[in-house]
Amino acid sequence: MKKWVLGFFFLLHASLAFGQLSYSGNVLDSNDKKYLEGVYLTVLGTSASDSTNERGYFNLKAIPGDTLLVSFPGFLDQKIPLTEDRYLQIQIQDRARFLPTFEVKSEPYAFRFKDGKLTVIDPNEVIEKSPKGQVTAGPSGSPNGGFAVYGAISYFTKKAKQAREYEKKKEWDRRREGYYAIIESDSVRRNLMIKYQLDRSQWDKIVIRYNEGNVHHEFLDWPKDRVYAHFNSFISREKDWIY
Repeated sequence: MKKWVLGFFFLLHASLAFGQLSYSGNVLDSNDKKYLEGVYLTVLGTSASDSTNERGYFNLKAIPGDTLLVSFPGFLDQKIPLTEDRYLQIQIQDRARFLPTFEVKSEPYAFRFKDGKLTVIDPNEVIEKSPKGQVTAGPSGSPNGGFAVYGAISYFTKKAKQAREYEKKKEWDRRREGYYAIIESDSVRRNLMIKYQLDRSQWDKIVIRYNEGNVHHEFLDWPKDRVYAHFNSFISREKDWIY
């Protein structure tokens, strides 16, 4: 009986491990869109975790349906349900942007504290009223900009736009399947790291540099054999320049 129970748990563990995927991506400051180093990411309920490097890059194992917790001092924690999309572009929000806004006037200067920053107020600045809750209309090219809706009605147009953007992202991921099959493959990474004697830090830098140098075509519709040959050639040229 004891052997049967041990065997059952072994098979259960093996099936879960087999279903794991490699999730990678970058973490950015939602305000200035800069990469954040040292962001801690963990898959809730597991021991899988990683922290971002100087280019905001991370890589860890998880199963679709798991929840990824993103945390960084001074920023709001973010929980992300993981799906079949294995590349994540994560933007996190600085807590300082939620601090109250106030102004201090003291001759000859006036100051404004907003989003955690203290700035000098331009005495000639023009403060425009918020259009929230308004509906404006006019001919194309007019100051009113044709037709604009603010407030509750705009919520539905935003949802429709988000749905369209999601479908575009799914199609974009589908056209990059050959790229994902190489870049996210543990066996490819292991074999190339051994072949070119790279450690994990050097590997991450190689991947980031490779993506940045090929952003113009994004590997759309490339078969995995073509991606592998191209990536292998890139590493052979760049390996001596990665420190």
